[in-house]
Amino acid sequence: MTDLSQSLSLSASGMRSQALRLRHVSENIANVDTPGFHRKTVSFQSEPDSGLVSTGPVRLDQSSLQKMYDPGHPMADGTGYYDGSNVDLVVEIADAREAQRSYEANLRMFDQARQMTQSLFDLLRR
Repeated sequence: MTDLSQSLSLSASGMRSQALRLRHVSENIANVDTPGFHRKTVSFQSEPDSGLVSTGPVRLDQSSLQKMYDPGHPMADGTGYYDGSNVDLVVEIADAREAQRSYEANLRMFDQARQMTQSLFDLLRR
């Protein structure tokens, strides 16, 4: 019975981690046109004793910001350029799909463990 409980916990921790990842991807997409915005990334780590998944600290992508040419922009320098964001929509959409699929896989595992637990309880009641 503890194995099924542990399966529920593992799947739930995976869903929490992927939901947080999807939240940061959404923030990145929302700020694609925000001048000076650095893309947020999150890493995953496994807790040694339990195997549960947790997210590491949120980090800002330090790759260079895209130079935008718009002499009329209030943040433009003397040459007409200002710093855009370093968000790439293609990368963000791919990350969002991966996070969504990982979340769904964890949800399926959670549901399977829940159904098996319910079946065991039904057997024990007989």
